[in-house]
Amino acid sequence: MTIPRVRPPLVADERTQLIGWLDMQRAIIQWKCEGLSEEDAHRAVLPDSPLMTMAGLVSHMRWTEHCWFEVLFLGRGQSDNPQFDETVEDAEMKVEGVPLARLLDDYERQCAVSNEIVAAHSLDDVGKHPDFTSAGASLRWMIIHMVEETARHAGHADIIRELLDGEKGYY
Repeated sequence: MTIPRVRPPLVADERTQLIGWLDMQRAIIQWKCEGLSEEDAHRAVLPDSPLMTMAGLVSHMRWTEHCWFEVLFLGRGQSDNPQFDETVEDAEMKVEGVPLARLLDDYERQCAVSNEIVAAHSLDDVGKHPDFTSAGASLRWMIIHMVEETARHAGHADIIRELLDGEKGYY
């Protein structure tokens, strides 16, 4: 299942608009991967950023969703999340040999979990993880941050895709 690439309603409650914009940016990440070969999905196009591949970016976004909503907000453990591996820089972007379809499925599942977490809590609730200062942010702040983070990387995906095969476009 693909997240629909639809803007949120012009008039709606705050939660609907926040999640609507976040889902829109998530869908752009997915869209930028459509039709890519495995070789292109794992090909770096920036000489000084060998991990900035489409596959690496999708993996990064999956684990960033996990970090903010499951670890920082809910207070769950971080051991499964490679972003917390201090022995390997950018571990979540090292996805050589992992099929893009699997990375996209994992990302979509993680987005669904994030949306379930958001739906079950007040936007004014704050995170629960005792070891991270960022966990003190409200859920509203975390959602806005994820809109920013996802949109930023959707822009990277635009550039990567154009450099890979010339495909471009927004929305």
